Amino acid sequence: MKAVVMAGGEGSRLRPLTIGRPKPMVQVVNRPCIEHILLLLKRHGITEVIVTLQYLAEQIQDYFGDGSSLGMHITYSIEESPLGTAGSVGLARNHLTDTFLVISGDALTDFDLSKIIANHREKRAEATLTLYSVPNPLEYGVVIINENGAIRQFLEKPSWGEVFSDTVNTGIYVLEPSIFDYIPTDRSVDFSADVFPRMLADGRPIFGYVASGYWCDIGSIPEYHRASGDLLAGRVNLGSIGIPHPERPDVYLESEEVEIAPDAIINGPVYLGSDCQIKSGAVIYGPSVVRSATVVDVGAQIDRSIIWRGAYIGERAEVRGAIVCRQVTLKPKAMVFEGAVIGDNTVVGESAIIQPGVKIWPDKEIEAGATVSTSIIWGSQGRRNLFSRYGISGLVNIDLTPEFAAKLGAAYGATLPKGSSVIMSRDPHHTPRMIKRALIAGVPSAGVDVIDVKSVPIPVVRYITRVTDAIGGVHVRLSPYDTRIVDIKLFDANGLDIDKPFERKIENTFFREDFRRTYLDEIGRIAEAPQLVERYIEGYRRSLDLFTMPPDEPTTIVVDYAHATASNILPILFSQLGLNVVSLNAAIDETKLARSPQEFDESMRQLAAITAALRANMGVRLEPGGEKIYVVDDTGEVVDGALLAAMVASMVFEQHPGATIAVPVSAPRVFDDLADRYGGVVIRTKVNQQALMAAAIRHGVEFVADLEGGLIFPSFSPAMDGLFAVLKLVELLSRTRRRLASLARTFPPFYLMRRQVRCPWEAKGRVMRLLNEQFRDRQTQQVDGVKVDLGREWVLVLPDPDRPLFHVIAESNSAEGAQALLDKYAGLVAGLQGER
Repeated sequence: MKAVVMAGGEGSRLRPLTIGRPKPMVQVVNRPCIEHILLLLKRHGITEVIVTLQYLAEQIQDYFGDGSSLGMHITYSIEESPLGTAGSVGLARNHLTDTFLVISGDALTDFDLSKIIANHREKRAEATLTLYSVPNPLEYGVVIINENGAIRQFLEKPSWGEVFSDTVNTGIYVLEPSIFDYIPTDRSVDFSADVFPRMLADGRPIFGYVASGYWCDIGSIPEYHRASGDLLAGRVNLGSIGIPHPERPDVYLESEEVEIAPDAIINGPVYLGSDCQIKSGAVIYGPSVVRSATVVDVGAQIDRSIIWRGAYIGERAEVRGAIVCRQVTLKPKAMVFEGAVIGDNTVVGESAIIQPGVKIWPDKEIEAGATVSTSIIWGSQGRRNLFSRYGISGLVNIDLTPEFAAKLGAAYGATLPKGSSVIMSRDPHHTPRMIKRALIAGVPSAGVDVIDVKSVPIPVVRYITRVTDAIGGVHVRLSPYDTRIVDIKLFDANGLDIDKPFERKIENTFFREDFRRTYLDEIGRIAEAPQLVERYIEGYRRSLDLFTMPPDEPTTIVVDYAHATASNILPILFSQLGLNVVSLNAAIDETKLARSPQEFDESMRQLAAITAALRANMGVRLEPGGEKIYVVDDTGEVVDGALLAAMVASMVFEQHPGATIAVPVSAPRVFDDLADRYGGVVIRTKVNQQALMAAAIRHGVEFVADLEGGLIFPSFSPAMDGLFAVLKLVELLSRTRRRLASLARTFPPFYLMRRQVRCPWEAKGRVMRLLNEQFRDRQTQQVDGVKVDLGREWVLVLPDPDRPLFHVIAESNSAEGAQALLDKYAGLVAGLQGER
C-alpha cells in the first residue's frame, strides 16, 4: 500500500516557529513532526510514500531526499498554488491506482494504522475517516456515525449548541482510487468541506473509525507545547526518543556527546541533544527539550520549555514555559516567561524580561534591561551597533563567530586607504587566535596589508602601531573577566582607541555590507613580524632614566605575570637593571587568563603575603592584557587604585613642579589638593579609557590615571601600559627616596563610594534632563554625567553607555557621609524614572 503525506502547510498559527520553515518540519522533541509520521508508516509496513508540498517545499525535499536513509521510497508532488487538502492529493492520482492512505505531516499520532486499514477493507468502504474523541471539538470538524460506523453527518467547526458528538476528523483517511471522481483538477477542493459531503449525499460507502491512542493537531503554540510534553512523558507510543541517561532518571540523550556538570539539577522528563553543555549550577525541570549544540550556562534555569538547536542560555538566565528557537542568544539574567516564543537568531540582552505570551519574530535584538510586553514582528533586525566600552565584545562563537570576524575585517579594511597596513596581535588563548585569523582573512580583501606580530601584550601592539607606518592596529583578547567573551580592540595610527566617528564609519560599512573588493593584484599581503617587539623594548629603555641611573639601594620587587605574555618581555628589561625580581605565574597558561573576582582577590592575597615575607619594596600583579597594574606596598598591604594614582601623581608633581596631570571626573579631590600644593594643573576627563588617552596627547601632560590601575606616562606612550608602569614606579620611588607604605601615610583618608541604580533605557534621557534642571546651579563643570558640587563633598550621576543603569559616585569626609550621599542620590535617580 502507498501513503500520501500532506506536508504543504504554512502553519500561520505557529508563527514565529514557521517563519523560514514549513509546518511539518517543526521539531517535536527529537525529530521533525513529519519524520515521526514517516516512521509510523514504516512501522506498519508502508514504505512507498508520496509527499505533497507547497510552502518551502525544497526544505522537506533536501531533508529526506528519496527516503532511502529511512528505508523508504519517497516521491514528491508540488502544488504551484494551494489546491486544498483533496486537490493536493488529486495531483498524485496517476500514482494512486489501488487503496491508499492519506495522513497529515503536521499532526502527531501513534494510531494503529494497520487496524484502520483492516477496518476499511472489512467494511468495503470507499472512504474511511479516522476519528478521535476530544474534550473540546469546537476547533475541529465533528463527524457523527451510526452503530455500524457509517457516517451520518458532518459538522465543520460547530458551536456548542451543534455539538452532538465529540468525535472529530483527524485528517487520516483510507481511500479507494474512485475518490478521484469527486476531485476536479481545475480548482481548490477540500476533503471535509467538499468531497466527503458530496459522497455522503450520493450514498457512497463512507465510514468512520474511532481510533484509540494519541493524536494532536499541532496547529497552535499551546498544542505544539503539549505534544512535545506528551511525547517526553511517554504518552505517545512512537518508540524510544533517545538514550536513557545511566544515572539521571527520565533524562534522554540524543547521543553520548552531552556534557552535564556534576552539580547541575535535571528533573525529567528532559531530552538533551548532541553536543549540549549543561554548566555548573544549571537547573532544568521537565518536561523540557534542549536540542543539539545548545549551551545552558552557569546557574541558568529552564522550566517546562523547548530550546531549539544552537541556542545559548546565559548565566542565571531563566526560561519558564516558553519556546526558544534556533540560534537564539539569551544574555545573562534575561528572563522569558510563560507562553513566550523567541524567533530564530534573536539576541535578548542582559537582564531583559520577555513577558508571558509575547512572540518575537526572527532576527531581532532586545536591548539589555528592556521589558517586552507586546509581540515584536517588524522593526530593525539584528544589532545596530558594534562597539562597547571594551571595543567589540561578545560571546565567542555565539556573538563573535569566524564569519562575523571576517566580515568585520572586510568592513574595517574598506574604511582604510588601499595599500595601507595594519598591525594585528592577540593574547595567548586559542579563541582570540581563531577570531584574529578570521579578521586577517577579511582585511586584505579591501587592499590593506596585515602585519601580524603574533601574541603580545596590548601596550606593545599600541606602541608598534604608533612608531611604524601602520595606519591602525587590532588586538584580540580573551576578556579578563569572563572566559566566554572575546574583545576586539581597534587602534588608530597613534595606537589609541579609535574615536566615535571612526566607529560609526566601520558600523555603517559593516551593516550596509558596503565592502571594497579589490582586484587580484591589489589584494593585501599578510606578513608575520614578531621581531617588531624589539622596537618596543628599545623605546622602553630610552624612556627610563633607570637604565642609566640604577637605584641607589638594593631593590626587590615581586611580579605576578598572571600567566600572560608580559613574561616574554619584562624579564629582558629586568635583567639589564640588576634588580632582585621574584617572578610569579610567569608560565603562559591560556586557561588562567580570565579570573573571577574571587580568584583575583586570592591572587592579590598571595602576592601580599609573599611581598611581606620577602620584605620586598613592592609587589605588582599585571593585568593579563598588560595595560594595568595592581600593587602591594612594602608592608604587604594592597594599594587601592585611587590611592596608587594619587601617590604616583604626588611623585610626578615633586619631580616636575607645575606639571599637568589628567584624571577622570570621578576622581577624588585629593588630586586637586596635590595640584595646589605643587602648583600643578588637573584636567578632568570623561570616565572612559578613550578620553584619558586623548588627554595624554595634549601638550604638557606628564601623567594620566584611571583610578583602577591604569597609568599613562605620555613621555613614553599616550596609552595605558602596565609593563612600563612597573619600572617607572620603581624609578619614581628611587628618585624621591620613598617607600610606598610611608608615602601612603602622608595622605589623609578619602571616602569614595559608588553604587549602581537600574534604569530602563527609555527613562535614561528623562532622568538626565531632570537632574540637570534640578542641579544647574550646583554643577561646576559638565564633563561626563551630572556632577553636583557640595563643597568638600560631591556626587556624580553617570549613565552607563552599554547597560540600562546609572552609576552613582560620592565623595565625603567620612564613610558615613559618603554612604548617606549614595542613599540620597540613588533614591533620587530611582524616583525620577517615573516623573514626566
